[in-house]
Amino acid sequence: MDRDTTAQSMDRGLLLLRVGLGLMFMVCHGGPKLFGGPEQWAKVGAAMSHLGITIAPVAWGFLAAASEFAGGFCLILGLFTRPAAAFMAITMAVATTMHLRQGDGLPMASHAIEAGLVFLALLLTGPGRYSLDRAFARPVDASRYTLP
Repeated sequence: MDRDTTAQSMDRGLLLLRVGLGLMFMVCHGGPKLFGGPEQWAKVGAAMSHLGITIAPVAWGFLAAASEFAGGFCLILGLFTRPAAAFMAITMAVATTMHLRQGDGLPMASHAIEAGLVFLALLLTGPGRYSLDRAFARPVDASRYTLP
């Protein structure tokens, strides 16, 4: 396999990963929480108590739900991918902490851990070629990076 074919495969893989994970987070995680309203937000936000933060659970729950829903949408489009992945990774870190502190054990925390790892990987790799981030990026002046 030559370099171009490998790069195309990686970009296609990143596209599949972003769209699949983004869609699942919008539909199965963020959407139900976000559209569940303040009562649902309070339940989700109560997870912050495992970090010693007991103030404003409704606000924290709304932010977590919005992170999963809007973050999923951003992943699908490949728009603001790194910030979306960062917010989603933080949300998964809180979910992991909640599961472990509640005594749920690793099997119950594994989904949040696995998703968090994927979000961290997207934070490092970026969205790939097939993304709005890439389409809107300014061209890089390669002459700035050459030796004199």
